[in-house]
Amino acid sequence: MLRWSALGLAAVTLAGCGGTPAPLPPTGRIDVHQHMIPDAYRRWLATRGVLDVGGVTVPEWSPAAAMASMDRTGTAKALLSVSAPGVTPAANEADAEDMARTVNDAGAELAKDRPDRFGFLATLPLPAVDAAAREATRALDELSADGVILLAHSGDTYLGQPGPADLFAELNRRRAVVLVHPGPLPGPAVPGIPPLAADFLLDTTRAAYLLVRNEYVARYPDIRFILSHAGGFLPYAADRMALVIARDTGLDPTVVRNQFRNFYFDTALSTGAATLPALLAFAQSGHTVFGSDWPFAPQAAVNQFTDGLDHYTGIDEAARQAIDRDNAAALFSR
Repeated sequence: MLRWSALGLAAVTLAGCGGTPAPLPPTGRIDVHQHMIPDAYRRWLATRGVLDVGGVTVPEWSPAAAMASMDRTGTAKALLSVSAPGVTPAANEADAEDMARTVNDAGAELAKDRPDRFGFLATLPLPAVDAAAREATRALDELSADGVILLAHSGDTYLGQPGPADLFAELNRRRAVVLVHPGPLPGPAVPGIPPLAADFLLDTTRAAYLLVRNEYVARYPDIRFILSHAGGFLPYAADRMALVIARDTGLDPTVVRNQFRNFYFDTALSTGAATLPALLAFAQSGHTVFGSDWPFAPQAAVNQFTDGLDHYTGIDEAARQAIDRDNAAALFSR
């Protein structure tokens, strides 16, 4: 089991220098990548043998703990979502759809109780496309979900692979925001490399590649896709991938590259000295939004990567405020 201390983060305290910090007043920051783990969902995972995700033990979670974490980083509001594995451990389609409804009802209730602090992104029971379309309609129309979260792959099926388009048509019609979230790659893990270290980044990159290569991005232009963790390897490898797609499809590589740039990207675990400049050099203006990945990223890691954004000297305060809040406020109509 990977422990964050192996990454040198255990020594970073909540205050950065020891002790427990006094809560910071919210700055208006909007966190688009924060997770919830309702009790019913935790128990459901445990009964299916899911005790860790990608090398991280399923962490403790509560609304109060979430708000305490947000206060430490000056975050006003978080859009909560269920992380990988979503509802993919379900025994069958009915089980998956039932748990998706359960977690979405929990998210809606929390957003109703504390609309000042929380919104939510709905979980959909993919790869069952018809069930996913039904739950997307219910969550967006009846529960007032702020968007949906889709796993980069569900079972052996990748987001963006050819298949029924009903779900994408529904999301496009509603101009939905979709957070694309990775998980462990299909197939055996490599000993000594926890999936969160590298596989998660490749998982997101694969989904982005297929969404562009198979023209989902072109056919459904009103879906706003947010790629987790700065898009995985996409900003670094976009030119190479664009050339391959152009070779295989006849598409103009410049058009392909621009479609890659038109994704939105969150900053969760991605504000390092090399990562953030690469992301900002690549992403279209206004397409970078703040993410924490709490509680799967422990508070020490959240502090470290938030600090990386707060103290990055390559942008001015207006650009920082855009990443912290303005870009997300424009993206999410509520």
